[in-house]
Amino acid sequence: MLYAMAIVLLGCKDNPKIAKPTETSTDIKLDSITEDILVNENKEEAFKLTEENAIDFFFKYQKDLKANKVKITTRFGSFVVALYDNVPYHKANFIYLTRKGYFKDTQFHRVVTNFIIQGGNSDDSKTGKKRSVIGRYLLPPDTRKGHKHHRGTISMPSSEINNPHMLASPFEFFIVVTDPGAYHLDSEFTPFGRIIEGMDVVDKINQQPIGKGDWPIQNTYIQDAVVVE
Repeated sequence: MLYAMAIVLLGCKDNPKIAKPTETSTDIKLDSITEDILVNENKEEAFKLTEENAIDFFFKYQKDLKANKVKITTRFGSFVVALYDNVPYHKANFIYLTRKGYFKDTQFHRVVTNFIIQGGNSDDSKTGKKRSVIGRYLLPPDTRKGHKHHRGTISMPSSEINNPHMLASPFEFFIVVTDPGAYHLDSEFTPFGRIIEGMDVVDKINQQPIGKGDWPIQNTYIQDAVVVE
């Protein structure tokens, strides 16, 4: 399946959609984890996730997974996400990508004031390379576990490319800022965790000036993303 690089929240201002990246001169030095990933790109034996093997991989990956928190750091400060155990594929995916170093140096590329911030994309070419090395896949929605899009919920947007079943784009996420919540999203997107520390940082990101396509005028990078073991 063809895979769009930039994924955002579907529809209008109050729905997750997919947006095209804008060009920028920002050039960030690759960190050692990213360099390790890219070094393996040309190895035929390197494991890649696909639509055929992703579900089986994450089913096995989550069996012994004890970690359930991720700390994300930006220039505004840090916040901590606690992941839900009963959405195992989405939880495992987020932990796996964090450990792979994927989220570091990606951006909060879409901000809708008083609604959501969306992260995991970038207009830097290395983000596309990291995705290519990790693989191309989607995740099935998991919307019936009782979780709602309350304020502070982290959820996964869906790809709009040939995607009638609202399969989730695994490389991106959005966080609800609306108080008390954005409950019209409950039946379409999969909440897989919530902010337990640093919601004030999320609010600061949401208050940044935005330009065309809801892209912040000044890039807001994820400076680091680590699993809290």
